[in-house]
Amino acid sequence: MEVHHSLGTSTDWIVMIVYFIAIMVFGSYFGKYNRTTTDFFFGGRRFAWWLIAMSIVATGVGSHSFIKYSAKGFTDGFASTMTYMNDWFFVPFFIFGWLPIIVYTRIRSIPEYFEKRFSPGTRFLATILILLYMIGYVGIGFLTMGKAILPLLPQDFTLLGIHFQTTLMGLVIVIALIVGIYITYGGQTAVIFTDLAQGFVLIFAGGLVFFLGIDYIGGFGLFWDLLPTTWKLPLAHFNDPPGFNFVGIFWQDGVAGSVGFLFMNMGLVMRFMATKSVDEGRKAATFNILFMLPLSAIVVGNAGWIAKAISVANPEVVPPNTNPDAVFVVVANIISHPGVFGFVMAALTAALMSTVDTLLNATAAVYINDIHRPAKKWLSKKVQTWKEEDKQELSAARIATALFTIMGVLAVIPFSAFPTVYEAHGFFHSTLTPPLVVAIFLGVFWKKFTNASVVATFVVGVALMVLGMYYPKPLIQIFDHGTAYDAKHPYTYIGALYNLFVCVFVGVLTTVTSSWQIKFIEKIKTNPNHKSIMSGITFVSGAIFVMIIFNVTTLPILLTLTAVMLVFVVLASNYYSKYSEGTHTEGLTVWGIAKAKETFKGSKVNERDGEVVKVNWKLKDDSDDLMHFSKNDMAKMAADQGDLVYICDARKYLGGLKSVHSTYGEPHNEDGIVYITQEHIDQGQFVTGKVLTAEKEM
Repeated sequence: MEVHHSLGTSTDWIVMIVYFIAIMVFGSYFGKYNRTTTDFFFGGRRFAWWLIAMSIVATGVGSHSFIKYSAKGFTDGFASTMTYMNDWFFVPFFIFGWLPIIVYTRIRSIPEYFEKRFSPGTRFLATILILLYMIGYVGIGFLTMGKAILPLLPQDFTLLGIHFQTTLMGLVIVIALIVGIYITYGGQTAVIFTDLAQGFVLIFAGGLVFFLGIDYIGGFGLFWDLLPTTWKLPLAHFNDPPGFNFVGIFWQDGVAGSVGFLFMNMGLVMRFMATKSVDEGRKAATFNILFMLPLSAIVVGNAGWIAKAISVANPEVVPPNTNPDAVFVVVANIISHPGVFGFVMAALTAALMSTVDTLLNATAAVYINDIHRPAKKWLSKKVQTWKEEDKQELSAARIATALFTIMGVLAVIPFSAFPTVYEAHGFFHSTLTPPLVVAIFLGVFWKKFTNASVVATFVVGVALMVLGMYYPKPLIQIFDHGTAYDAKHPYTYIGALYNLFVCVFVGVLTTVTSSWQIKFIEKIKTNPNHKSIMSGITFVSGAIFVMIIFNVTTLPILLTLTAVMLVFVVLASNYYSKYSEGTHTEGLTVWGIAKAKETFKGSKVNERDGEVVKVNWKLKDDSDDLMHFSKNDMAKMAADQGDLVYICDARKYLGGLKSVHSTYGEPHNEDGIVYITQEHIDQGQFVTGKVLTAEKEM
C-alpha cells in the first residue's frame, strides 16, 4: 500500500495547535459547574434537547468515523452510508423503553440497573463486561486518531539533540496525554459544551471537504461520471467480499452495534441523562435519527468518494493502492490550501476528543458507582458527611479517568493488528456487545427474564462465543450466509450473528425452564449437605469455564462441558441469589414505567398540563431543598406543593446551563417571585437580576 508522510505545512500545524489549546481552555472552563459527582458525570440533569442533540453528533460521528467510512467510501462507494442508516428501527425501543427507565430509576450506571433488576452478583459481572467494552472503545478511538495524524508527521525527527522514530504507539501516547488533561478536570458539562462546538465544526468541515473536492474534480457532473457504477449502489453486496458485505454489516452494525450504542454505551446514555427531562431526551434522540445521522453519513464518507473519483481521473495524485485508512487525510491535503487543511485536521482531532472524552468520563462513572462505592462501603467504617464523600469521589473520578486513559492506550495494541480501523471496530462490536445487548434488551422488555437467565447469558453465552473464536468452522460457518472464510480474520462481521444467537438461545432457554430450576433447587435444599453440593457445583462451573477459555480439549468435549456448565450455572444462581419477579421488575421494565415515574417523584404524579412562567429570584434564609412560588404562579404551572420543579435562566441560548431541579414548597402571595436557597443559586450559577423561567416537571 502507498504510505504517506509529512503532509501539510507549518501553517496547518499552527492552526491545529491553536485549535487544541482553544478547545482545552474551552472545556476546562466548564469545570466550575462541577460541584458534585452528579454534575461531573451527568451535567446536573439540566440541558435542553437541542444542545444534547448537537453534542451527540460529535459523539456519534466520533474519532473512528471519518477514517473508517472514508476508507469504505474509497473501496466500496456510497454503500459506506449503509451503517449510518441502521439505527432507526431500534430508536423507539430506546426512547419509550430504556430512556425513561434509566432516568426514573435514578441509576448512575448500567451495572447499577443490573443490580436493581437482578442481583448484586449480576451487577459485578455486568461491570466487568461494561468496562471491557468502554476501554476497548477508547482504544479504537486512539488507534484511529493515531492513523489519522501519522501521515502528517515525518518518519523521524530530532528534538533537543535526541533522535525520535515516529511510531503509531508513540503518537497515541501523546494524543492520550492531551485528551486526558481537560476531560480529567472538566467532567460531563465540559464534554457536552466542547462537543456542542465540535459538532458544528465537524459538520462544517466534512461538508467543506465535499465541496472543495467537487471543485477540485471540476464539478458534480464530472465527479458522478468518474465513479464506477458499482460505487453508486446504496448497499453493499449481500455476502461478498468478507471485508464489507450487507449481511455481515447488518448483524454486526445494524443489530449488535446499534443496540449496543443506544442501550449500553455509557457515554451516550450519560449524554441523554444530562437532559432536563425524559421528554427532552426523546426530542434529542428523534432529531438525531431523522436529521443528523443522514447528514453525518455524507459528512464522514464523502472523502472516500472524492478519492475514488480522483484516483480514476488522475491515479498519480491518489494511487488506487493508497492505504484506505489514510484516504481522508490524503484527500483533505490535496484539495485544501494551507491553513484550510489544518482546520480540517483540527475537525478530525475534534472527532477524537468527542468520542474519547465521552467514553473516559463514562468509564470513570462506572468505576465510581460500581467499584469505588461498593468497595468503600465494604472496607471502610468511617462515617463521612455527604459533601466530604462527594469531594473524595470527585478526586477518585479524576484519578480513574487518568488510569482508564492508560488502559485505552494499551488496548490499541491488539486492534492495530487488523488491516483497517473498520475491521477492527467491526470485530470489537461483534465480540464484546452481544452478551450485554441481549441481557439489557431481554431485561427491559421481558418480565419473565430471571437473574439465573442473565447470569447464564453472561457466563455460558461468553463461553460459547469463545468457542466460536477457537472453532469458527463449524460453529460460525453455520450462520455465514455464504460469506467467504478468511483464515487470518475469520468471520469478522457475521460472527456477531452467531454471538447474538448463542446469547439469546441461552437466555430464552433458561427463562422458559425457570420453574423446573426452582423445583430442583428446593429438592437439593432438603439434602443436609446442600451447601457442600452447591459449592462443588460452583467450583466445577468455574473449572469448566477456565477449560473453555484455554481450549484444553476437543470441540465435542468442550460443547458437552458447556451444556453441563449451563445447568450448573443456573442452579447456582437460583441457590445463591434471592430473586422475585414482583420485586425485581417493578418500575424496571417497559411494563412498569408509570410506577418508575411515581417512584422518581416520591408520590402520585401530577399529569395536569401547565404553563412556563417567568420569575425573579430572591434568597431565603433556610437550607431546605424547596422553592416557594406565588399561588397564582403555581396555578399557571398547574403545580401542587410537593411536585417537582425545574427553574432555568431565561436566556435560551444557554441551553439549560444555568438551571436546577427542586420541589415546590409552601406558596406565598408575591407574583413573579421565587424564593430559593444559596445552594440553589450555587448549583444553578444564577446571576443577580437575570430573569428565570420555571416549569413543573411532574
